[in-house]
Amino acid sequence: MFTLHRFIAVLHKEFVQMRRDRLTFAMMIGVPIMQLILFGYAINMDPKGLPAAVVSAEQSVYARSFVRSLENSGYFKVIAQPRTVAESDALIAAGKVQFAIHLPEDFSRSIQRGERPVVLVEADATDPAATGNAVAAMQNLNFTALDRDLTGPLAAQRAGTPPFELRIHKRYNPEGNTQYNIVPGLMGVVLTMTMVMMTSIAMTRERERGTMENLLATPVTPLEVMIGKIVPYVVVGYVQVVVILTAAKFLFSVPMVGSLFLLSAVIVVFIAALLAIGFTFSTLAKSQMQAMQMTMFFFLPSILLSGFMFPYRGMPLWAQYLGEVLPLTHFLRIVRGIMLKGSELPDVLPHVWPLAVIFVLVSMVALRRYQRTLD
Repeated sequence: MFTLHRFIAVLHKEFVQMRRDRLTFAMMIGVPIMQLILFGYAINMDPKGLPAAVVSAEQSVYARSFVRSLENSGYFKVIAQPRTVAESDALIAAGKVQFAIHLPEDFSRSIQRGERPVVLVEADATDPAATGNAVAAMQNLNFTALDRDLTGPLAAQRAGTPPFELRIHKRYNPEGNTQYNIVPGLMGVVLTMTMVMMTSIAMTRERERGTMENLLATPVTPLEVMIGKIVPYVVVGYVQVVVILTAAKFLFSVPMVGSLFLLSAVIVVFIAALLAIGFTFSTLAKSQMQAMQMTMFFFLPSILLSGFMFPYRGMPLWAQYLGEVLPLTHFLRIVRGIMLKGSELPDVLPHVWPLAVIFVLVSMVALRRYQRTLD
């Protein structure tokens, strides 16, 4: 028979257990707050202010009006005006700009003659979600960009055919296949989830099974223990990479434009950074459950702020700064660059060194924490 007294006793016991497990309680409060902030403020499916480069041989009134109209749309921010096509190609290949817009040399004269010059717009389509709305906004730009400048004998062009033609070229992913964006990104997501999770429970498992004392009794240094525990997972990580690359090639027809050797070499830095993070979690957690909770707490912002699910450039600056300290953010740029753009070592180095820095800093924390565990 249900009694209020026994019910209150059980209720009290649960609250006491909840208070003792402070980490779990913090996760229960922290995760919903983090989700609320990220989904409410950081996620934006309609990115604006996308960096663009304009290649123009002239600084005429028409060219300036076109650039001004481009920026007034809100979707573009002209950050570079390279002089040559090669320079604009380098900018878009390195991911520094999302668009490269080419005005022909005789842009003004052709307009005055009514010849409808062609303006070429190159879009980095490795992330179709990031460029889709901007490309749509550009479709009618040729109707309105020069309205104020077409006066006198040229006023008739405002009512008829647009004074110039916009020709949009989507590079690296002309058909806008989402698989080209998602499948390479999945490699980083899978590695982040499994590598951090497996190493985070490495030390806590030793404690829960009672084998920690045996490990402490062995004549090994903390560095030797750490390396010995993470190296097997490096092998597991490479097995996962082979499986995903094989599926990408034969199931989803994702191109591999760049060097497979370069990708394999970079992956080891990414995996090492993830394993160091997981090992640090294992030195902080008191049980496997806590280690799993820490993994999920790390995994959530990695998914939301890295650019895997939502356009990175659509997020506010504070969210982009947070994303820069996550290994997955840099790896996504590397793997998409190598597979879809054919990026070479100089192109990926700006994203490799942050991974190396993360690995060194987190490893120092892990070693320090492990030494305290020994004490």
